[in-house]
Amino acid sequence: MASINPPVCDFGWQAPDFNLVNVDGNLVSLELVMGKNGLLVMFICNHCPYVKAILPRLIYDVSELKMLGINTVAIMSNDPTDYPEDSVENMQIIARELDFPFPYLLDASQQVAKEYGAVCTPDFFGFNYKGQLQYRGRFDESRKETAPNSTRDLFNAMKLVAETGAGPKEQIASIGCSMKWKN
Repeated sequence: MASINPPVCDFGWQAPDFNLVNVDGNLVSLELVMGKNGLLVMFICNHCPYVKAILPRLIYDVSELKMLGINTVAIMSNDPTDYPEDSVENMQIIARELDFPFPYLLDASQQVAKEYGAVCTPDFFGFNYKGQLQYRGRFDESRKETAPNSTRDLFNAMKLVAETGAGPKEQIASIGCSMKWKN
């Protein structure tokens, strides 16, 4: 399981549209989930230790961001063939057990991940209300275990986006497990 860092933020890059199935069976599009002050699109999965390390705090932070007009959507693009923990059934279980406050979408074709340029889990894309990329950085300094007293990089960046429409100029890349592409 190789660790990988995504590229840094390409400010102003326009969010590609998507139309994916949520774990509840409903179709979800970019327009449907866009918040009045922006949208956090995150590529996550169930098996990744980097995602597992931040998930409870991530759920807390995105709940707070919602109060600031920033909505969130999670997309699972991994091929579950070699990682059965990432199956649709397991996506439904984790979303229900942790009471995800955001849609958890399946990108079975992996086309959305490719359009976004997602390279790892977690990979965060923070957009302003115009759908322009303003943040592509880390959640915090945690790796596979929680870093004590960490600065809330993602939360603070998206709070700034909610307030000003622009993200911080200085961003530190996320780190995570490589995307599991289909052969």
